[in-house]
Amino acid sequence: MGKPTGFMEFDRRDRGYEPVADRIVHYKEFVVPLAEGDLRQQAARCMDCGIPFCHQGCPVNNIIPDWNDLIYRGEWRQAIEVLHSTNNFPEFTGRICPAPCETSCTLNIADTPVTIKTIECAIIDKAWAEGWIKPQVPQRRTGKRVAVVGSGPAGLACAQQLARAGHQVAIYEKADRIGGLLRYGIPDFKLDKRLIDRRMAQMRTEGVEFHTNTHIGVQVPIADLRADHDAVVLAGGSEQPRDLPVPGRELAGVHFAMEFLTRNSRRVQGVHVPESDFVSAQGRDVLVIGGGDTGSDCIGTSNRHGARSVTQIEILDKPPEKENKALTWPDWPNRMRTSSSQEEGCERMWNIATKAFIGDENGRVKAVRYVRVRWDRDADGRWQMNEIPGSEGELKADLVLLAMGFVHPVREGMIADLQESAGLELDPRGNVRAATDGDDAYQTSVSGVFAAGDTRRGQSLVVWAIREGRQCARAVDEWLMGSSDLPR
Repeated sequence: MGKPTGFMEFDRRDRGYEPVADRIVHYKEFVVPLAEGDLRQQAARCMDCGIPFCHQGCPVNNIIPDWNDLIYRGEWRQAIEVLHSTNNFPEFTGRICPAPCETSCTLNIADTPVTIKTIECAIIDKAWAEGWIKPQVPQRRTGKRVAVVGSGPAGLACAQQLARAGHQVAIYEKADRIGGLLRYGIPDFKLDKRLIDRRMAQMRTEGVEFHTNTHIGVQVPIADLRADHDAVVLAGGSEQPRDLPVPGRELAGVHFAMEFLTRNSRRVQGVHVPESDFVSAQGRDVLVIGGGDTGSDCIGTSNRHGARSVTQIEILDKPPEKENKALTWPDWPNRMRTSSSQEEGCERMWNIATKAFIGDENGRVKAVRYVRVRWDRDADGRWQMNEIPGSEGELKADLVLLAMGFVHPVREGMIADLQESAGLELDPRGNVRAATDGDDAYQTSVSGVFAAGDTRRGQSLVVWAIREGRQCARAVDEWLMGSSDLPR
C-alpha cells in the first residue's frame, strides 16, 4: 500500500487555493492541483496499517489503499477502474465531500492523514483528460422500465447502475436542468457544472432518459408514473428548510439560504432570473444564521456579490481547536474547521440565539436582536440550552440568510399523494420510511416504490447519496429480476 516507509519520508501536502483577492471576483473553481510527482509522493504515504480504517470512514467503501498504491506506482488507468468500482462520480466527491476517510486514516492520529480526497480527484480528472472513461452500454435489455424521481447524486447513481443492468431508466427532474442541488444549490466555484453535463452525456449513451421541468405529483400524477413503469425510485432531496419563527420573520430581506444560492447559481449559469426575484448581497450587511456547509456557501457568494460585511452566527458552542484523538478517532470529530469561504472574509460568532428581526420604516430588516446562550446538562445528562441573563444585543443586518439545515422532504404533491392513495409510511423525522437491508431493502411500504438518498435518510452528504443510490439500484434490480450482479 504505497511505499512502506513513505509516511516517514514525506510530509503531508495538499492542494492549495488561488489568492483570496483573485478568486472572489469570479465563480470558477479556484483549487490549485498538485503536480503528478507530488501526488505520487502523497500516495506513497499510505501505510500498510493492517486494518484500513479509511474504509470505515468512507460511505461508498472506496478501496483507498489499493488506488493509493497504484498511483504511487504510476498505474493511473488501473486506479480509475478501482475507484469507479465503488463510486460512480468521484469528480463530485473529490471536490465537495468533507473527506471522512481522512479523519479515519491511521495517520490522522498524528494530524497528518493521507490526502485521500486530493488523490481521488486527481485520478478522475486525469481519466477524463486521457479519454479513459467510456459509456458502459449493456449487452442485453431486460424490458423493465424504472422511473427515478430526482436527479441529484442519489438519483443519478441509481439510474446509471440500473441502466448498466439493462433496464430502461428515466429520470424526472422538476427543475429546468439535471443535477438537483449539485446544479443550483452548490455554488459554481465549488463544483463546475460542466462535470454534471459530461456525466449526463455518458449516461444518455448508456440508455438513461432525462426529463426536466417535470414535477411529479404536481404536473404529472405519481399514479401515472407507477402505471407506466415496473418500479419507481424516490430520490429527491430533503428540501424543507428549517425555519426561524421569531418576530419579524416576515420582513423583506430575510430569506432561506437556498432562495439566495439557487437564484445566484441560475444567473451564473446563464439562466434568466428577474431582478425582482434575485437576492443580492451587494453593499449589504449580511447575517448568515447557521454554521454548516450551506452557511459557508452563503458567505462565499456574498463576498463575490460585494457585501459590505458578512457575519455568521451559530447557536452551538465554539468547537475545540483540536479533538482528543483517544476519544474520537477514527470517527468524525467535533472540532474547529474553517472553510475556504470563511477564509475569504467573515466574522464568526458562537452561542448566539436569534430573538427577533427588527425592521425599518420600509418593512425591510435592519438588525437582529439576539441573546447569548450556554449549554448545560440536565439531571438526565441531556444538553439543554439556557439563555444568559443580561447578554442581549443587536447585530446590524439588512440581509439575513437562514442556513439552519433541512428537516425532511417536501410532502406536498408526490409524497402526500402516495400517503393518501397507497399508504406510504414516513419515519418519525418525516422522511420516507425504508430499510437498507433485508429482502425489502430500500423499498417503501408501497410495493414497487423505493426510496434512496436524502428522501430516505434526511439531509446528508453527497457521498452518502451516491452510496444509497447504488445500493437502491441493486435492490430494485433484485426485485425486478430475482437476483442482481450489481455491486452494493
